[in-house]
Amino acid sequence: MKSGFVNIFGKPNAGKSTLLNALMGEKMAIVSHKVQTTRHRIKAILTEKEYQIIFSDTPGIIEPKYKLHEKMMQAVKGSLEDADVALLIADVNEAPEESDAIFAALKLKVPAIVVLNKADKATEEQQHTITDFYRKQPYCKDVVILSALKKSGIDFLLKKIIKLLPEGQPFYEGDDLSDMPTKFFVSELVREKIFQLYGEEIPYHTTVLIQEFTEKTTLIKIRAEIIVQRETQKGIILGEGGKMIKQLGSNARKDIEAFLGSKVFLELFVKVRPKWRDNEMQLKEYGY
Repeated sequence: MKSGFVNIFGKPNAGKSTLLNALMGEKMAIVSHKVQTTRHRIKAILTEKEYQIIFSDTPGIIEPKYKLHEKMMQAVKGSLEDADVALLIADVNEAPEESDAIFAALKLKVPAIVVLNKADKATEEQQHTITDFYRKQPYCKDVVILSALKKSGIDFLLKKIIKLLPEGQPFYEGDDLSDMPTKFFVSELVREKIFQLYGEEIPYHTTVLIQEFTEKTTLIKIRAEIIVQRETQKGIILGEGGKMIKQLGSNARKDIEAFLGSKVFLELFVKVRPKWRDNEMQLKEYGY
């Protein structure tokens, strides 16, 4: 039996969350074309007869500007400490210098596979050039080229990971896919829709707090608060005549119902909490 922690690191928007979802064959992490969508370390447990892999999707590595960013970078640090194998993900279409600097700065003590993502958009020449570059780096044990979005190359990557895993008993019993509570995933699905529906800045000023999660005989009743920093942001979330928040609720409810396998009654409220991203107590309350 092989068992271990396989943690994913990289720049914002390299495709870490898409890779995690492809490896798990389930939607475990929210995705968006905007950077810095992931704020938490999300553990996902893949259990088979011969192995158990605990994957971790981590926030994109950034220079912190707020206490929220500091918490996100603490999640990255925690992932460095317990990793058995590291997946270093980079966009195969980008010049490698920036990702290389990030990977070198991690000072990894475990074997690392460089995962070159978005291969469906790169020429063979590009792929060869960037592969050669990473193979020469001291932190690189192996290189795998794939497309997480198209799910091509995923099985090949899994085989490489299993080879590097230490022998050992499973860390988790049963068939749970994560150690995070259901309410966390529900709040993340609402947050994903905020990233999809609203302009560039709004999602970064927003978080979601589940205040009620009640399982009734025919449906699950969920009440969620959307936290923003300013009254003007509250107005944008609500939209004219509440049009935008209705759309947000409708989009989120569909995904939550698919995730929970149950009918859902979803109520959304918007609360203004000035400078919550820099408030230690509020960050704790919101799960950071």
